[in-house]
Amino acid sequence: MYDCGQYVTVPRTRPPVITLDGPAGSGKTSTAQAVARRLGFRHLDSGALYRALTFALLKEGVPEQEWATLEAQQLTELNVEVEVEGDVVNIYHDGVLLTSDLRSPEVTASVSAVAGLPAVRDWLLDVQRSVGAHGNLVADGRDMGTVVFPDADVKFFLVASLEERARRRLLQDHGREPAEAEVQEEARRIEQRDNADSSRSHSPLRRPEHALEVDTTGLPFDDQVSFIMRQVQDLTPL
Repeated sequence: MYDCGQYVTVPRTRPPVITLDGPAGSGKTSTAQAVARRLGFRHLDSGALYRALTFALLKEGVPEQEWATLEAQQLTELNVEVEVEGDVVNIYHDGVLLTSDLRSPEVTASVSAVAGLPAVRDWLLDVQRSVGAHGNLVADGRDMGTVVFPDADVKFFLVASLEERARRRLLQDHGREPAEAEVQEEARRIEQRDNADSSRSHSPLRRPEHALEVDTTGLPFDDQVSFIMRQVQDLTPL
């Protein structure tokens, strides 16, 4: 299901930036990766940045009760760095490339608390904007089109049913079709995350103005990627 609404084009001052926002499990990251690959653009997974900071906090042994008091300098001293290498955005901690570590159960359990901290969101704002400064970027997250890149050339907001999102998340984490009881338990966790993301005072999750809404429930992956590609090609001269 697609809700295109009324789209307003933005005068171009750099190559295109495309944003995909949405709640957990809506398919935004996998879709953004595929769209970036087809376009030959860089892909910015903002969730990976929050996971990287979470990983660093856990690795450095910073007590959780101190996270809310962290300031910009302390976040910088965690030595999380982002490097753009061609069309790839890599994330490092202490010079070590982070990959599977970002999806560890420990990081997954704590990333929501870290992502809700205003100091963290402010610190990562400049990092994300520096990656997109020269355009040719597909960025996904929860505030890409509202806060990080409000002047993005094309914005999408992906949604899906709670059960569908839970099933996808479990399939991604465990590599197998989950049992119904597992889906229901994960759906409860996702619903709690939705409420936290939507109600926080700093950069809450919401549909960006003029964003094209895409309901991915039951939608084959190739179809949603193709739809977004058509919209990008129609709305943005590449």
